Amino acid sequence: MSLEQKIFKKGSTTYYFSSKFFPKHVRQDVFKLYSFVRVADDYVDQIPQNKKEFKILKTLWQDAADDKTFDTTHKKSDSLNVRVVKNMHEVSHKYSFDPKWVDAFLDSMQADLDKKTYASLDGSLWYIYGSAEVIGLMMAKVMGLPEISMTYAALQGRAMQWINFIRDIDEDNGLKRLYFPAEELATFGLKNLSKQTAEANPKAFRDFMNFQLGRYHQWQRQAEKGFEYIPKRLRIPLETAVDNYNWTARKIANNPAVVYDKKIKPGKSRVVATGIKRAISRS
Repeated sequence: MSLEQKIFKKGSTTYYFSSKFFPKHVRQDVFKLYSFVRVADDYVDQIPQNKKEFKILKTLWQDAADDKTFDTTHKKSDSLNVRVVKNMHEVSHKYSFDPKWVDAFLDSMQADLDKKTYASLDGSLWYIYGSAEVIGLMMAKVMGLPEISMTYAALQGRAMQWINFIRDIDEDNGLKRLYFPAEELATFGLKNLSKQTAEANPKAFRDFMNFQLGRYHQWQRQAEKGFEYIPKRLRIPLETAVDNYNWTARKIANNPAVVYDKKIKPGKSRVVATGIKRAISRS
């Protein structure tokens, strides 16, 4: 297993095992893309946050981004940061990513170090654009999708990130983060999303969670309108991931307070079984 696969597998069960259903030539580039994304995300999510390594990664990328002669060949002497920057540089130029996409991603990761709350939905969506929508756009390029599909690809990233926010409420509390609009908490009469507040206001908390889950489903339905632009063979991994995100949404809808007890996410066997089922239906 390559280092890229190990990084990806460690960071995301659903995405990693869903991506295994891509054809090999696509899969390898997906691994390279996500090696960069996961390493950056890990730096800002670990406790304590690794601000030093994130700054190094960001600087390395800024130095390499516009250098068309940048050598992307892997060397034994490469540090982790150098290796994943080489990976991102390679796929970025191979598929003609908009340079602003990587910048937006790094801006959102920087915000995880500097900014902990968002007052309005506009603020939350600013963060989501950089942390998830641009990844959807990059994936669309790697998959060779037409320009008309790009809006839907961004929406797919947005929907999945929203479920991550819902699923990770307790974890984000530990990092003193609040990705949901603060004004929406106030609308539901919640001063924060701590377990104590949720237990003291069970109906308000459930109503808030149902509202956010409804927003996820709305965005997901919109994103699925773009599936028609994806070749059937390439649709299998995406549909596998979506099926499992919908499963997560259903589990949380049944008992919203479960987010304080455990991280709701499908295991390897469920993701793989879903992918096989999807592959059979496409054969």
